[in-house]
Amino acid sequence: MEGHKRADILIVDDQGLVREGLIRIINRQKDLACCGTADGFVAAQKAVATRRPDFVLVDLLLPDGDGLELVRNLTSQHPSLLVLVLSQCDEMLYAERALKSGARGFVMKNHPTSEIPTAIRAILSGEFYVSPKIAALALHQMAVGKSGSQREGVGTLTDRELQVFQLLGAGMTTRDIATKLYLSIKTVETHRENIKHKLKLSNAAELVRFSTNWVESQRAGVT
Repeated sequence: MEGHKRADILIVDDQGLVREGLIRIINRQKDLACCGTADGFVAAQKAVATRRPDFVLVDLLLPDGDGLELVRNLTSQHPSLLVLVLSQCDEMLYAERALKSGARGFVMKNHPTSEIPTAIRAILSGEFYVSPKIAALALHQMAVGKSGSQREGVGTLTDRELQVFQLLGAGMTTRDIATKLYLSIKTVETHRENIKHKLKLSNAAELVRFSTNWVESQRAGVT
């Protein structure tokens, strides 16, 4: 990034050690500076409103809200704000969703840390940033047309269904999910039925077991 002003970066992640590591990485760069951190959905909204960063690093797994929804809210409320998703969630499932939500890039946490400033600079210069694997997949889909993109398993879920699925896997009941997402219990039950159908699961117990294992694998960075 040319010019004398360093770009102000806000870090959103619920893990203190991760935030500290990112602060060190960013502040070592001559053209970047960490202007603050937030440990969740609500804190991130407040921090963006008060600190006015140029750029936000966002994790998708937040304790008090959905990361994709946060990206949508931030980019809608602050159109000039640039967002890079940095997460352990499977990029094959989440990269496209993140970009459609308003993010300008996606980097997995298990990639080399040197990729983070590279991605930030690319986005600051007006580009989008994804891994070579995701870029190749996007080119393939462009070449063969949308019908050539065959989603399977969890990838078939809508963003809302995926949100319900994640919360089920985190141990929340239907009533808890309805309260958290401001939905009726009936709507959540409908989402659960749709998820079971798409994932070819026979009953509620299978759905809970499957979602729990999936959420644990995402948090462990298993893709």
